[in-house]
Amino acid sequence: MNTIVEKTISRQAAMEACLCAVEKAEELKIAINVSVTDNKGLEMAFLRMENSFIHSIEIAKDKAYTSSSFGFPTAQWTTIFKSMPHLEQGFSNRERLIPFGGGMPIFEKGIKIGAIGVSGGTEEEDIICAKYAITKIGLENE
Repeated sequence: MNTIVEKTISRQAAMEACLCAVEKAEELKIAINVSVTDNKGLEMAFLRMENSFIHSIEIAKDKAYTSSSFGFPTAQWTTIFKSMPHLEQGFSNRERLIPFGGGMPIFEKGIKIGAIGVSGGTEEEDIICAKYAITKIGLENE
């Protein structure tokens, strides 16, 4: 076979995920930036809340990119670096790699179709917003 068929998140689902993350952020009384990428890490949707940290724009985008490119939550890098400290030096210098929570892959029936990155709250709040958005649009984060 010379071709493959891939599944990726739709633009409608990507935008809905951004809106859902913002809905949770409003409930938590925080201002966030949120990015959703396709299965390759290319941005499909982005939303910035009023009064969110400007520097968090790129952090949210990079969290989504990191999670999409590796297929696991960005928070998992902390565990990886603890068990293999030699990797931290090399990976922490990689452009766009975010090694803390707030980026999560998005799966549909076990197939990675995209990722979401949230930045603006604490690490825990960013993760809460990302998980909420994925669940609310009817997809999975693992």
